This record gives sequence, C-alpha cells and structure tokens, in this order.
Amino acid sequence: MRSRVTLVLAVVAVLLGGALVVPAAYARLADGGADGGSGGGAESVAAPAPQAPPPPTLAAGTVSVNFKGEFFSWALLDRETGTISGSKNMTATSSTESMIKSWFAADYLRLLGDKPIPAAMKKNITTAIRDSNDDAANALYAAVGKSATIKRMVGTCGLTDTGPGKVPGYIGWWSFTRMSPRDAVRLGDCIGDGKAAGPKWTAYLLDEMSKVRGTTAAKDQKQRFGGGRWGIIDGLPESITSQGPVSIKNGWTPLSYDGNWHVNCLAVTDRWSLAVMLRYPQKSGLTYGAQVCASVASQLVTPQPGAALKVPQQPVGKL
Repeated sequence: MRSRVTLVLAVVAVLLGGALVVPAAYARLADGGADGGSGGGAESVAAPAPQAPPPPTLAAGTVSVNFKGEFFSWALLDRETGTISGSKNMTATSSTESMIKSWFAADYLRLLGDKPIPAAMKKNITTAIRDSNDDAANALYAAVGKSATIKRMVGTCGLTDTGPGKVPGYIGWWSFTRMSPRDAVRLGDCIGDGKAAGPKWTAYLLDEMSKVRGTTAAKDQKQRFGGGRWGIIDGLPESITSQGPVSIKNGWTPLSYDGNWHVNCLAVTDRWSLAVMLRYPQKSGLTYGAQVCASVASQLVTPQPGAALKVPQQPVGKL
C-alpha cells in the first residue's frame, strides 16, 4: 500500500514540475532567452529604413505640346554627364533675339579679368540681363568687338550650329544670330561652368541671371526693354526652385518680315541646362510662347510632383 502511495506522489510531482518548467521555457523564448537569443530560436530581421530619394531634377523624357506655329524645338543638357537630349529637330536654328545678351555680358566679364567693373558697364550688365535692355546690350556688344564676340562664343563654348543671321535688311544685327536649342544649352553650360565669364565673374553673372524681372503683361513690355521672368521658370515646381537659384535669359521679338513671334527660353542650374525655341503667329501673343516653354520644363521634371515613391520591400530573414 505504501509503495502505491509513493508511486502516485512521484507521478504527481513530475507532472507539477513539468507544468512549471514549460511556462518558464516559453517565457525565455518569448524574451529572446536569458543569454540574449543565442539558443537557436528563429528571429525576424528588421527591414532597413528606406533611404531618401534623390532631389527632383530635369531629365530626358517625352514632351507633348499641342503647338501651333512654324518652329518648335527644345534641348536639355545634363550637366553632370554632359548628355544632350531633346526634340528630333534640336539642331535646327532660329534667331537668338535677346537670349544672346547673356553671352555679351559673359564675354565682357571674362575679357575684363581681375579688373573691377566700371560703374557704367556694371549698370549695362544689370539692365541688359534683368530688364533685357537693348541699349545696354548694344554697349556691351560694342565693348566686346561686335561680330568678333560671336566667333568667340562659338569657339569658347564649342558650338556647332551657330552663325550670323542672313535676313535681308538685317545683316549684322546681333539679335538675328542663328542658334539651335542644342547650342543654346551648350551656351548655358558654358556660362554655368565658368568658361564664358571666367572664374572671377561667373557667380556674379549667374546671380544677375537669377534676378531677371518682369512679366509678359503689356505694362512690362516696352519699346527698348521688357519683362523677361517667365517661361521655363514657371514650369519648375518648388521642389526644384528651392534647391538653389535658377539663372535664365529669354529672347522675344515680334518680327515683321515673317509675321511671327520669335521666342526663346534658356535656363541653367548646377544640374542641367534647358532651352526652348519657338516661332509662331503674332496673333497668339507673347504669353502663348511663355506657356509652351513652361510646359516643356514641367514635363521633364522627375519625379513628377505628387508621384508616389516606390520603396523596394526588404525580405525578412531568419537567424
């Protein structure tokens, strides 16, 4: 009888002991083990935090514009790689109009070297760039040797599609210099990298180009100067303009010999140079051309504003 009691008590003791051991072991597994999880149990690996995407920029892409006019062409130069992309006719030319004033200022400053800018010429640079003043541009053009400056522009900036205008009755006019969008973005890059204005004056010129003022409204358009802050700059989202100054120089004239607006937009930043060149009927107005330039820029923004960011999923592993 005593042996049976002893056996029963032994069995009960084993069962009670097991009931205590199992929860304790479970608790150790749930906590990772008393030795920090080195007991061989399966553990999830936390996915690494997603890295921030690169800041928005302009990149080669498809551009679709319902353009009604004689000439529409654009080009984009990636200043980090030197790659130029654009419309199929980006090597075709049109008159530069006031866009070329940026070169006159650059050429004058490079030739000036380390000497200070005379007050009168500094005013000419400011008004030629910020207000597109023709008289100021004429003073700069004369100071850099007139037609000789066009030859220097071609050589200094490596242009291949640029030459003097050949419009009857307008021979020798700097505004009729022929240039392609491909060469226009090369000019923008040439100004941006310092070859055009030289190391001392490049930052100064880019700053002046970032302060272009005035709109396409009639009140801002005068006989010898006009508002030029429109076009590409209007097509850029705040996520790009907040990265740093955007330097621009547009050119625009309604010409009697062909009945067209000749409108050109040029913009340059540390990362890219973009040009859009147009000819279209005068009845469409200047604002039409400005909107086309803005549309091209907005379509080249990457990633597009509001586009969902796709973060690759990291697999969960086991140890």
